[in-house]
Amino acid sequence: MTKPQIHFAHANSYPAGVYRQYFALLEQDYDIASLDMHAHNPRFPAEDGWAALVQEYIAELERRYSEPVILLGHSLGGMLSLMVAKQRPDLARCVLMLDAPVVAGWRALFWRLMKLTGGADKYSPAKFSARRRKVWPNVAAAHAHFAAKDLFAAWAPGVLDDYMAAGLVPHPEGVQLRFTREAETAVYRSLPHHLGRLVRGRFPVPIGFIGGTDSWETSQSGLGHTRALVGRHFRLLPGGHLFPMESPALAAEATGEMLTDLLGGKYHSAKAAKTLQRA
Repeated sequence: MTKPQIHFAHANSYPAGVYRQYFALLEQDYDIASLDMHAHNPRFPAEDGWAALVQEYIAELERRYSEPVILLGHSLGGMLSLMVAKQRPDLARCVLMLDAPVVAGWRALFWRLMKLTGGADKYSPAKFSARRRKVWPNVAAAHAHFAAKDLFAAWAPGVLDDYMAAGLVPHPEGVQLRFTREAETAVYRSLPHHLGRLVRGRFPVPIGFIGGTDSWETSQSGLGHTRALVGRHFRLLPGGHLFPMESPALAAEATGEMLTDLLGGKYHSAKAAKTLQRA
């Protein structure tokens, strides 16, 4: 039987290759493809509300597929998947957002005011990304730099190596971040404030959410509107905002279970299929 097709959209500043371990586990049951880096095509800049990034995503789906596919996205990628499916439900079988909560209500109004008054950097990760170090003398030095930070120290063995492989490119002084800090910061500064309008009423395709229990991003955004949107297709896993990097196996297992539920139980995992064959 042909495997169902997943199109994956990554989190801000983490190229798709960083998810290699997570993908490897999902690929037992799904075909997976992705745009390697969002927000780096000058035809689709990161502007307020991410309209151009949504169009970039739609163009990628139209180029790759002749039928609807599963939209799976982490953080930035989850929110983009939500917006794409709302605008073009004909392209999506379902949507699964990984730690990409819906910011609506008073939080969205506050964020809109911050953008209008120039306070976006104060209340978003842009205040860090704009000053992020981006050049190191070699890969080993870059690895040591990130490994010393709590955020990356929590990653599963080998995932930081994948980040080095997927996230660095040569520089005259050694190596540099491939996902530019300018693009990363532009994405943060232009975070949408209109998601509440998009999720009113019945969403056009099945949609689910998996988040991290210790995610700062989710705690700041609140989960009320997300729960209202996804209903029973809601789950929290141990870990932070980057739980797919921290626990790839657990994240992949939960993703497979949630997708099976979203698709109406049509597909069994490879493990479950073998169990049924032995029965």
